[in-house]
Amino acid sequence: MMVTNKVLITGSNGFLGQKLIDLLSKNLNYEVFAISMNKNDNPNVANYHFQQLDLMNSDLLNTYLSEVKPNYIIHTAAITSVEGCEADKVLCEKMNVEVAKQLADYCKQTNGFLVQLSTDFVFDGQNGPYKEDDSTNPLSEYGKSKLRSEQVIHNSGCEYAILRTILVYGINANPNRSNLVLWAKEKLSKNEPIKVVKDQWRMPTFVDDLAEACLLAIEKRATGVFHISGEEMFTIAEAVYQIADFWKFDKSLISEITAGSIGQSENRPQKTGFILSKAKSILGFQPTPFKASLEIIDKQYGIFR
Repeated sequence: MMVTNKVLITGSNGFLGQKLIDLLSKNLNYEVFAISMNKNDNPNVANYHFQQLDLMNSDLLNTYLSEVKPNYIIHTAAITSVEGCEADKVLCEKMNVEVAKQLADYCKQTNGFLVQLSTDFVFDGQNGPYKEDDSTNPLSEYGKSKLRSEQVIHNSGCEYAILRTILVYGINANPNRSNLVLWAKEKLSKNEPIKVVKDQWRMPTFVDDLAEACLLAIEKRATGVFHISGEEMFTIAEAVYQIADFWKFDKSLISEITAGSIGQSENRPQKTGFILSKAKSILGFQPTPFKASLEIIDKQYGIFR
């Protein structure tokens, strides 16, 4: 029988979490454990163990970790809403920082390996695209909390890979999970007008690529911070025009607005983007071009919807 490594995925109901389960549950090298605050809503229930668990209950989490004894943890669970983190800074700190510290401490004690998801929002958007060691300066409580989580993981002394990412998009089986591509596709397919920001620049990340990067990190046990995203820089509006072109929607339904007009100029970086050379050379990461990812999503749409 093939030797298995135990890998725990937190936030398994989330967008990336479900992709990771779909990817890792097919891999005979890993025994997969999944936890989420809510009941499992992934139609795929094969070849992994699910537990409903509140990560912020530190005693319950400790008990679970001591029973399962994972060798690897991929920590995707977080409060990612900029406005949500601003509205409840205590909850944001507890979920985004304290849970990360507890998982890092566990990995330090057990020689485990932690993969932590982070964000381009640790930067202020004045000097993008960014390398991993460029100076951070988050503009929002969300960005600050993710930076603090990076720092507590580093200070724990555990082995870790921190994967920063940007504007993740794609499709999975959960119909309640939306993102830029699905939102634009749904609205434009119904001939509904949409407003999109014209003065924020990003390198959007295909969720399938991000899941693959998580797997590469644990397979190579590659330590440090890695930037994971697409390679093409777009304004949000430019990305939506490409989505409209691909599915042949009416582009006159799209109107451009400024970030300031919807209160997003102060708390979100204007231009991020990543330099991917480190992820490419150390992890072997190769991003899918944006148009090619839309072709994949189009095929997956028939399966998931």
